[in-house]
Amino acid sequence: MAPEVSVRLVDPAEYEAASALSEAAYGHDYELTADYRANIRDVAGRAAEHEVWVAVDPTGALLGTVATPRPGRHIGGLAVAGELDFRLLAVAPAARRLGIGRLLVGHVIDLGRQRRAARVVMNSGPEMVAAHRLYAALGFRRLRDRETRIVDGRRLLAFGLDLSG
Repeated sequence: MAPEVSVRLVDPAEYEAASALSEAAYGHDYELTADYRANIRDVAGRAAEHEVWVAVDPTGALLGTVATPRPGRHIGGLAVAGELDFRLLAVAPAARRLGIGRLLVGHVIDLGRQRRAARVVMNSGPEMVAAHRLYAALGFRRLRDRETRIVDGRRLLAFGLDLSG
């Protein structure tokens, strides 16, 4: 990955571009229901409540995005007190295999450490095997006892990375 790629909060002027990027990333590999497509595209709604981060190149082109909660909050139904969760990691199809996903998840891990979280957690669809490989490479492990969420008839997988120690 080029060292000049940076991660920062999304600018409101970039909401539509981040929405399109997220939809393209998920739609490239998965069949999307109308509700899930709308959820993926709702960058403005997420940014109003949470933090939406973008990976950008030196020209300002968006390469990827991920959402985290604001300090002291959660963004999904998985995290408990002392944990930082994240959602909707997306990398533009043209930017895959450049380390953008690793960069964004690394940013989330750094946020977790800054916020003194004991663990970083996320849910993932069972078909998202490329993401699962990334999480495993970064040290995440399955949290099978917390795999209770069912979305569109599918049991979501849970992953966590312990930050203590």
